[in-house]
Amino acid sequence: MKVKLNRNAAKELKKMLETDEAEGKMIRVYVSHVHGDHAHYGIDLDTPGEHDEVVKTDKDIDIILDSREDFLDGVWIQYFYVDEPGFVITNPSKGGHHHH
Repeated sequence: MKVKLNRNAAKELKKMLETDEAEGKMIRVYVSHVHGDHAHYGIDLDTPGEHDEVVKTDKDIDIILDSREDFLDGVWIQYFYVDEPGFVITNPSKGGHHHH
């Protein structure tokens, strides 16, 4: 499975991972709900379970994905500081996106 991050997202995810709450945990991207042909995504701190795949990104951040969830393969995590600051998770190969 594949995940891409933009630079801002990597910076913000690293901040999340440096909090006390994140100790021993990793970043998980999950599908919050599916609308027909596209999904909405969320980000959380978690530990991998038996169905998870830990995906290494080119930004030195590992992301947990549920290997059974097709909508997660190929997600692109971006973070924007303008307009509405926050994460935007899209899956260019599947359509649909979510502001987090």
